[in-house]
Amino acid sequence: MVAPDPVGLGLVGSLSRPGGNVTGLSRFSEAMSGKRLELLKELVPGLARVGVLRNPLNPGDPIYWKATEVTAQRLGVALEVLEVRRPEDFEAAFATAKQRNAQALLALEDLVTVSYRSRITALAASSRLPAMYPWREFPDAGGLMSYGVIEVFLFRRAATFVDKILKGAKPADLPVEQPTAFELVVNVNVAKALGLTVSPSLRARADEVIE
Repeated sequence: MVAPDPVGLGLVGSLSRPGGNVTGLSRFSEAMSGKRLELLKELVPGLARVGVLRNPLNPGDPIYWKATEVTAQRLGVALEVLEVRRPEDFEAAFATAKQRNAQALLALEDLVTVSYRSRITALAASSRLPAMYPWREFPDAGGLMSYGVIEVFLFRRAATFVDKILKGAKPADLPVEQPTAFELVVNVNVAKALGLTVSPSLRARADEVIE
């Protein structure tokens, strides 16, 4: 099992002691969610207001939003909620972002947004909104940057759970693991088009720079 919030979703009793027939990996890391906003603020000078694309129908949305809120308060950044439940909501969300004077965009993890990433990155470009995304597929599709879990790492770790269970381990005794491997991808071409400068420090920390 790979889930954003296995405890909140009632799948396990706790991360350290699942206590049932389910165990696996959590996709969520509070540090990861906070880091996205920190990196966005580092890249966008004077960032004070950020539009957040979120899908309230996503079971993981509450935990992603809470972690983002905590970081925003610490950084002194105001958040504008932009709900997107379906593709038809994208244009209205970006229009709202502009109306509310959002200086940048943050997309929370959601299958609706990643499925339509080319459309979202195109809207961000036409709206001239610097944007941070949860998966590397977004910069590959013309987005500014992403910071998130390395998917291959999750698959490899999932295989170790299968191996242990096949050898007789009980799921109840196998702690749920949280992600520890993350990647930062920055699309310098998009940054230039937005009039932003990617600092040498940010370049050095990026796992991949698209030029």
